[in-house]
Amino acid sequence: MQIHNLSEQNSILNIFISEIRDVVIQKDSMRFRRNIERIGEILAYEMSKSLTYHASTIETPLGKSSINLFDNDIVLCSILRAGVPLHQGLLNYFDDAENAFISAYRHHRHDPESFEIVVEYLACPNLENKRLILADPMLATGQSLVATFEALKPFGIPKEIHLVNVIGAQDGIDFIDGYFPENTHLWIATVDDKLNDKGYIVPGLGDAGDLAFGEKLQR
Repeated sequence: MQIHNLSEQNSILNIFISEIRDVVIQKDSMRFRRNIERIGEILAYEMSKSLTYHASTIETPLGKSSINLFDNDIVLCSILRAGVPLHQGLLNYFDDAENAFISAYRHHRHDPESFEIVVEYLACPNLENKRLILADPMLATGQSLVATFEALKPFGIPKEIHLVNVIGAQDGIDFIDGYFPENTHLWIATVDDKLNDKGYIVPGLGDAGDLAFGEKLQR
C-alpha cells in the first residue's frame, strides 16, 4: 500500500485540520461539515495527480485546444453517516464518478471497550476493473474499512483502490496495510500517534458523525 500523508508538507490544509479539531470551532456543525468537505476537495486534487490520462481535443469558439483528461472510471464509496461531507468534497471534483454508499458502525455487544463492525445497508454499482475510492473521515482501528471492503467484494474486483481519510491513527494504518492489496493508495490529511482504550484516535477530534449531524442513541 502506498501512503500519501499530506501533513508532511505545510499547506492551507493545516487551517481546516486545526478547525475541525478545535473544541470551540467544532461546535458549529455547519462549519465542521464544510471543513470536512474542503479537506475532501484537497485530497481529491492530490489524488488526481496519480490517475491515468488520455489526450483530448476541445473545440473552442476560436479554434482547437489539446489537453489531457483523466480516465473517468471511478466509483466513489463512502461510509455512512460520517462520510457524507467527505463524499461531497470528493464528488465536487470527481463529479462524473459513480457512487456507492454503505453503513458501518461499532456495535458494543458486551462492554464499551469492545465492539464489532456491523454493516447493514449497501448500494453499489459494478466495481469490476474500476478505480474504487473508499472514503471515511476517521481511520482508527481500520476495522470499518476492512469490513466495508469485504462487503463490496461481490460487486467486482477493482483495478485500483484509493482509501481517503481525514485523520488516522498509526495503528489503524498498520492494520490495513497488511490487509488491502498492493494496488492500494492511502490518501490522508494527517496522522496521529495512537488509539485510546476504546479505540478512538488521540488527540483526534471526537466522533465525526456526531459533530457533523448531532449525537445519536447508542445500541
